[in-house]
Amino acid sequence: MGRHIAYDIGAAGVACHLGNLLDAPVILSNFSRLVVDPNRGEEDPTLIMRLYDGTIVPGNRAITEEEAEERLDRCYRPYHEAVEKLLQSRDAPALVAVHSFTPRLNGRHPRPWHIGLLHAWDTRISDPMLERLQAMSGITSAPNVPYSGYLPGDSVDTHALKHGRPNVLIELRQDLIETDPGQTKWAEILAASMDGLLDEVK
Repeated sequence: MGRHIAYDIGAAGVACHLGNLLDAPVILSNFSRLVVDPNRGEEDPTLIMRLYDGTIVPGNRAITEEEAEERLDRCYRPYHEAVEKLLQSRDAPALVAVHSFTPRLNGRHPRPWHIGLLHAWDTRISDPMLERLQAMSGITSAPNVPYSGYLPGDSVDTHALKHGRPNVLIELRQDLIETDPGQTKWAEILAASMDGLLDEVK
C-alpha cells in the first residue's frame, strides 16, 4: 500500500499545507484508489483497477457488481457528496485539486517535469499560474503533463467544469514531495504562484 499505485504519494501533505497558506478548506479521501478511484466517473472502466502499472490487484481481480456498488456507497459517493456540499456552501468557489505522479512508470521514460498544471477549456487559474511558475528559477513546469487536462467524469469535470467554477488540477512529481519538508516547500511555491489569483477569477 506504500506504492504509487495505491495513492498519490505526498499529495495530502501538500494539500494541507497549501490549504493553511491560502486559508482554504481541504477535503481528502480516506481510502486507497485501489479500493475505488475517487478521481474517476462511475462509468469509467478504470474506476476499480484490476491491473495497475503491471501489478495485479488481488482484491479487485474477481470483484462482483454488488461488491463494487458497496465500495461506491461506502467510500466514493460520500467523498463526492462532501466536495459538492462544501463548494455549494461557498461564495463563488474555485476548485484546486492536488495530485502527484511517479517519476517513472514501469518500463517508460523518466518524467522530467517537477509540476504539471492540468486544465480543459477553463484556464482562468492555470494560465497565469503557469506563467508565474515558469518565471521561477529551477522549476520545470508545463501544461497538461503528465496527463491530459480533460477526463470526463473526474472530480474537476464533475465539480467544476459542469458548474462553470474556476479550477486547476496540480500534478507534482512524487520524489519531490515524499517528506514533510518537501511538501512544505512545494506548498509554498504553489501558494506564491497562486497569490491573488483565486480572488481575481471569482
